[in-house]
Amino acid sequence: MTMTEFTKSVEITEFLDRVSGLTNPDAKGDERTKKIIRKIVGDLYDTIDTFDVTDDEFWLALNFLAAGSGEIGLWAAGLGFEHFLDLRADRRDRAAGIPAGTPRTIEGPLYVAGAPIVESGSRLDDGSDPGEQIIMHGHVSDTNGKPVTNALVHVWHANTKGNYSFFDKSQTDFNMRRRLRVDENGDYMFHSIMPSGYACPPGGSTDTILSAIGRHGERPAHIHLFVEAPGYRQLTTQINIENDPYINDDFAYATRDELIPPIIRHSNSADISAAGLNEPYAEIKFDFVLTPALNEEEEHFSSRPRVMAD
Repeated sequence: MTMTEFTKSVEITEFLDRVSGLTNPDAKGDERTKKIIRKIVGDLYDTIDTFDVTDDEFWLALNFLAAGSGEIGLWAAGLGFEHFLDLRADRRDRAAGIPAGTPRTIEGPLYVAGAPIVESGSRLDDGSDPGEQIIMHGHVSDTNGKPVTNALVHVWHANTKGNYSFFDKSQTDFNMRRRLRVDENGDYMFHSIMPSGYACPPGGSTDTILSAIGRHGERPAHIHLFVEAPGYRQLTTQINIENDPYINDDFAYATRDELIPPIIRHSNSADISAAGLNEPYAEIKFDFVLTPALNEEEEHFSSRPRVMAD
């Protein structure tokens, strides 16, 4: 009997049915959950049998999962689960003939709910990081080109050390985190500093997994964005900073060609003065196109657990 035959044997298939509750005589539990559990556990049984996983290897893996669960959001990104979900959503939209808006890409684990709502033109950073000044601006419209004048643009990004406020306690509350109201034309603009990329915590569980399979845990510099407006799908996306060495080698697979806007650097005094700054700065222009929501649920964020600041 081969390993595959064993996991597909009557003995094991009947055992999986019992383990997953499918043969519960009282018909308790949710049927969809039972089928999902059966599939997951069955695939793991097959993996154990196919690779002849030892007891020691099994318990090492289980204890590793328990100890490293604090980085579960990084695992989801680094093992491609978030990107896979985006690819499935893209495929569904194409099959349904839904007009394409701004490409979606992963959220990542570092959003903090409750950032201050400010007007377009506001500054996001607190001025303590001497990074390159940036002005990012653009327009929010629907798939027909009509301005979306009641949109809210959520922005969050790292500092020049690759660290995010809230998680990095040396930064002030909501540093480089805001929710921007667009203006009456559907335009937005903000001042901040150029972010840097970051790596998974050295020696952490994500780094350990990636190192074991010969991969790195580096991300290119990027700016995270949510865009929401009544009647439209909530958009989760991010832009990458062009020419970053990891832009095409992102451990989280978030890079998409349409999300790499050009950067224009301004050093002449007239441009600097017109921008209300006193030093050279980089300009990033990026427009958002929102897709009409098919139902109210599409207007809202997923139920993914998120940090809520005090």
